Amino acid sequence: MSSRTGTVVSLNVSNGGVPKRAVARARVTVGGMEGDRQRDLRHHGGPDRALCLFSADIIAALRTEGHPIEPGMVGENVTISGLDWWLLRPGVQIDIGEVGVELTSYAMPCRNITPAFADGRSVRISQKLHPGESRLYARVLREGVLAVGDPVVVR
Repeated sequence: MSSRTGTVVSLNVSNGGVPKRAVARARVTVGGMEGDRQRDLRHHGGPDRALCLFSADIIAALRTEGHPIEPGMVGENVTISGLDWWLLRPGVQIDIGEVGVELTSYAMPCRNITPAFADGRSVRISQKLHPGESRLYARVLREGVLAVGDPVVVR
């Protein structure tokens, strides 16, 4: 049985780059999470990549493999626990607290996140090489304020 529900365990922002720092609450608009900025707008940000989501459960599994990864280290804005990550793919809609999003694409790993991996190989979270263990980008369908502890529901 798969879990279609989860919980926000971390909200993460930065002034550009990684790691992103944790915040307790954040307003989310179609432009992204308030207080968050991207340096490379060709590969990050914009309405179809307004938020980046990742799994706390995958982070925990990566830590057991010896990787020093923590929430926010790979650039995700929303870290979610308890949700079956295999259910998530482009086109799926999710309610995160009062915010509604639609997943748009898998986030490709880049060299900026290599410090999160013991061997420096960020491809460990590549959808192509490790299906179901990638970060996902999302567009915002319904704006609102998110807080750590908010429920996450796959529609």
